[in-house]
Amino acid sequence: MSPNRNYRYYDLIMAAFVTVLLCSNLIGVHKVSSVNLPFYGEYIYGAGVLFFPLSYLFGDVLTEVYGYARSRKVIWAGFGALIFASLMAFSVTYLPSAATMSPERQQAIELIFGQTPRIVMASLLAFWIGEFINSFVLAKLKIITSGKFLWLRTIGSTIFGEIADSAIFYPVAFFGVWSNEQLISVMIGNYFINVLWEVLATPFTYIFVNFLKRAESEDFYDRDTDFNPFTLETN
Repeated sequence: MSPNRNYRYYDLIMAAFVTVLLCSNLIGVHKVSSVNLPFYGEYIYGAGVLFFPLSYLFGDVLTEVYGYARSRKVIWAGFGALIFASLMAFSVTYLPSAATMSPERQQAIELIFGQTPRIVMASLLAFWIGEFINSFVLAKLKIITSGKFLWLRTIGSTIFGEIADSAIFYPVAFFGVWSNEQLISVMIGNYFINVLWEVLATPFTYIFVNFLKRAESEDFYDRDTDFNPFTLETN
């Protein structure tokens, strides 16, 4: 893969990836919701899980079409965006309020945007490790399957990536804050929703991937790729 090659849609997918990542982490992380399912009862999940799996879908598409190295750059872009968003949220939340601003309004801002250091650390660690595992597994499976069975690669990589993501984020962020019952319920509930989301999105993934491969004239195989996550080399 030439590091100087220009792609028509790569930058747009990167922007979509980062947008989904920021919105799901800033908007959906605090809200816990539930739904009553037949034969099961109350199913508890974090609201952000309805949108966060889109980041894994974009990650799958990036690795499948452009390769691990270019996906790695996008993961680092998302990681940097999360750091900046966390620093901005912290700064804005804890700046002194003007006398014209009501205490209730300040409390609402702190409730919505006042992420604790634990949540920030949990988000960063879970995202970084989960996304790199997802991309690595998909790249390796593509070689093993000789480019066949796209569904196996996307679902299989999500299974491993989401295990790492869920197992890191919820205990680091909420252990001792939530009850153990809620922590385990949300962690398991979100994991299965994320994987199910990937399964249901598989037909659309096929359409998206096939379109990009034709439009970009690219279908990269990571046979000689350096999988070191700490480099930004694309060749």
